[in-house]
Amino acid sequence: MISGAAVIDRRTFVRLVSSGLAIESLRANAQQTGKIYRIGYLAGGSAAGSLAFVDHFREGLREHGWIEGRNVVLEYRFAEGRFDRLPALAADLVRLKVDIIAAIPTPAAVAAKNATGTIPIVLMVAVNPVELGLVASVARPGGNLTGIAFSFSTEILGKNLTLLKEAIPAVRRVAVLSNPANPGHTIAIRNVKAAADAIGVQLSLVEAREPSHFDAAFKTMGEGRADALLTIADAQFQIHRARLAELAAQHRLPSMHGFREYVEAGGLMSYGPSIAAGVRHGASFVDRILRSAKPADLPVEQPTKFDLVINMKTARALGITISQPLLLRADEVIQ
Repeated sequence: MISGAAVIDRRTFVRLVSSGLAIESLRANAQQTGKIYRIGYLAGGSAAGSLAFVDHFREGLREHGWIEGRNVVLEYRFAEGRFDRLPALAADLVRLKVDIIAAIPTPAAVAAKNATGTIPIVLMVAVNPVELGLVASVARPGGNLTGIAFSFSTEILGKNLTLLKEAIPAVRRVAVLSNPANPGHTIAIRNVKAAADAIGVQLSLVEAREPSHFDAAFKTMGEGRADALLTIADAQFQIHRARLAELAAQHRLPSMHGFREYVEAGGLMSYGPSIAAGVRHGASFVDRILRSAKPADLPVEQPTKFDLVINMKTARALGITISQPLLLRADEVIQ
């Protein structure tokens, strides 16, 4: 719901945001009410695919008294999965002199940091920000960035592999799908190798920079005789998660993912934190900064809750029997 007379449904939102008309309409409404803060929303994903996350972010803002069209205006910028577009989009937000930039995911945060050293930046679902040089430390970020950080740690990736092997004990070789354009994936690959060594699983590393590379990537997985698939979370993969699930099914590959959205689209399993919760909580950082807190003084927060989600429809289609103990441990079972 937008304050004043304008009410925009979800389909219209995508159409208008894509054209820029929604921003002008919201700005016109907002200017009638006094002090307005301008928030840049910089996303690596698509406008259509980001609707749910945008909703969570706006709800988080409303919980703290920030109403779009009343006392804040959001300037939306979506890269549509093309990370090479992010620097220009970030520079555009800087030219607009936004008061704050909310960036999701890691490549958007990197682009925002490279674009400005003064405008506060809230990381939403940024991965390994210390290793990437986005912040000095989790406890003392320094500079103009803070927010929510996820981790491609050896422990998390090891848990992904362990759960996959528990679901399918015969798994010996796992294909790992990554995007070389994602700066966080270099860290992820290093850590997943360490995790695989500890568990005794062999890896087949496969890359896909864009959707046109997916078919070739899965062909490589087949040629490498992979028993299962682990995807490294990525905005490009998130947009095309249904296609990835379709290809995994065609190649008879049970898949493990970092976020539940992949499982809802047809993947077999996921283990990880909630993107929606991270985005919603990211709004609390925006609130504190708009109320004069400095990013350098706000410790980066990390999720403490990790959910296991299993898609039984996919399991049945692949002829996989998930053990009852594992099903009982799942936070959600999709039938």
